[in-house]
Amino acid sequence: MPELPEVEVTRRGIAATVENRILRRLVVREPRLRWPVPADLPERVGGHAIGAAGRRGKYLLLPFAHGTLIVHLGMSGSLRHVHPDEAPRRHDHVDWVFDHATLRLHDPRRFGAVLWHPAEAGPVQSHPLLAGLGVEPFDPRFDGGWLHRHTRRRNAPIKQALLAGDIVVGVGNIYASESLFRAGIHPRTPAARIGPRRYDRLAEAIRATLGDAIAAGGSSLRDFVGAGGESGYFQISARVYERAGRPCLSCGTPIRRIVQGQRATYFCPRCQRI
Repeated sequence: MPELPEVEVTRRGIAATVENRILRRLVVREPRLRWPVPADLPERVGGHAIGAAGRRGKYLLLPFAHGTLIVHLGMSGSLRHVHPDEAPRRHDHVDWVFDHATLRLHDPRRFGAVLWHPAEAGPVQSHPLLAGLGVEPFDPRFDGGWLHRHTRRRNAPIKQALLAGDIVVGVGNIYASESLFRAGIHPRTPAARIGPRRYDRLAEAIRATLGDAIAAGGSSLRDFVGAGGESGYFQISARVYERAGRPCLSCGTPIRRIVQGQRATYFCPRCQRI
C-alpha cells in the first residue's frame, strides 16, 4: 500500500504539473472506487485552477478556490504523467487533463478514492477522512514527548499503536518495522511501558526512516511508481523488512517474522529485546 513516503513522492512529482494550472477536463472512466467518484465531479472542477498540491497523511489534496479534491492511492494505486495521446490501459480510471500534460490514476484493486470537499463545508482538515488523523511526523510538535504523552493508556503493542494513525500518521507497515529496529524497540512491547528516552529514539528513528524513504522514491514492492513512472528503491536498503532468516546487519542474529494484526512484522530478537 502506498504510505506517506510514496504519497509525498507523488505530491512532489505532480506539483509542477498541477499548481496554478487550469484543469481543462477530469475524465472518469471508472467511478466505482473505494467510494464512488461523485457523478458531477467533472463539471465541478473542469475549467478551474488548482492551487498548491498538499498532503495529509496518505491523502493527496488538490485545492481549488471552491473546494478540494481528496485523492487516495488505495492499496495499489499510482498517479503518473502520460502523453495526452496515450491510450488508457486496463485499470486506468481517472485522468486530469491540462493544456500541457495529463495525469492518470492507475488502480488495479480500486481501493483508491477521488472525493470532493466543497469550500462551504469548512476547512478540508474537517473532512471525516482527515479529522481523526494524528500529527504529521515532520511537524515540529512531533517528538518523543508527543509519543509518550499519547500512549500512557495504550496497552496495545507499539507496532499496532503506530499503525493506528491517530497518534502519528504515515508510519505504515514497512516503516514501522524499520523505525522500531533503528530505535531498538521490540514490536510487541506495550506502548504504555515505553519510557521517554526510548520514545525520543523512536521519534528520531521515524523521521529518519521516512526521510530516507522519500529520498529513495518510496518503496515499490508491487504496483507503486512515481509520477514519472519510476520505481522507488527504499526496500533495497531495508534493515529488517522481508529479511526473515537472514542475519541482522548489526549483530548477525537471524531476523524474525511474526504476524501482528494480520500484518507481517520483522525484527531482530537481539537488538530489539522486549
